[in-house]
Amino acid sequence: MSEHVEWSEAESSAPSAPAAVTPADAADAARLVAFGLQPKLQPARDQEYTELLRRYREDPAFARLADAVAAGLGLVVLEVSPRAGMAVTAAEDSVFAVRMGDYARRTAADSGDRFLHGLAHLAVAALAFPRPEDLADDAYIGRVTVNGVDAFVRQACRRLEERAEELGENTDPATDAPGLEAAWRIWARRSATGATKDARRPAASTTGIVAKALAFLTDSGFLQRTGDDGGGTYRTTARYQLQVRDMAGGAAMAELLELGVVPVTDGTASLLPAEDSEDLELVADAGLPFHS
Repeated sequence: MSEHVEWSEAESSAPSAPAAVTPADAADAARLVAFGLQPKLQPARDQEYTELLRRYREDPAFARLADAVAAGLGLVVLEVSPRAGMAVTAAEDSVFAVRMGDYARRTAADSGDRFLHGLAHLAVAALAFPRPEDLADDAYIGRVTVNGVDAFVRQACRRLEERAEELGENTDPATDAPGLEAAWRIWARRSATGATKDARRPAASTTGIVAKALAFLTDSGFLQRTGDDGGGTYRTTARYQLQVRDMAGGAAMAELLELGVVPVTDGTASLLPAEDSEDLELVADAGLPFHS
């Protein structure tokens, strides 16, 4: 009898074999990733999405399977939560990656303007989350306007030009296709609004470029339009905050922060110079959420 008890105890303490992954599990994991690729979809409005998110958080094996599906598609999982859903970003070699050149070709006739579009996206990110604590606070909601972003970039342009003059550098823009490090020079010389016969905002004006950037981010689920003041007002989403966190350590963002520019907003936040920062040059083709 005692031998039977000992054998039973040994049997019960043996680790159980992991459950085999079924085709249904793989389908559910792929479905969750598919939900993540719909950035405008809010988990609270879709019962299946909500259930798959719960399963991801409570079932480690399913979470690993969903992560593997995402990785196989060249996607990086930033966060899986009720607030952000399955927030993913495309790795550089992913078929889902949006490249700056492709984006510029869809938004501007002049391929050289792609650097200005990159600068606009960079400025939106810096202005939406101007302080490290804003970027770290999940409850923080950034707000930007078309005119505010343009004013912010022009203020940064003036600061950069002043610094270039102090260093005795050439402040004339290059005639060939410049890198983003020279885009500020072209931005400063580009008309903010321009003029058309029907009073529309020209796409090649700097506010037109900012408007295109904000519209793209809205279509991508990173921003939500809230009004028409200031050329168009927008608020950030949880997904955009995660995206900006992911690129916050880049040299292009550090360059803007190092300038110590005070943004043109309602005064609730301001950019501060980075502590012990070294001079960093803007990186060509840098910008959210693109790859070079």
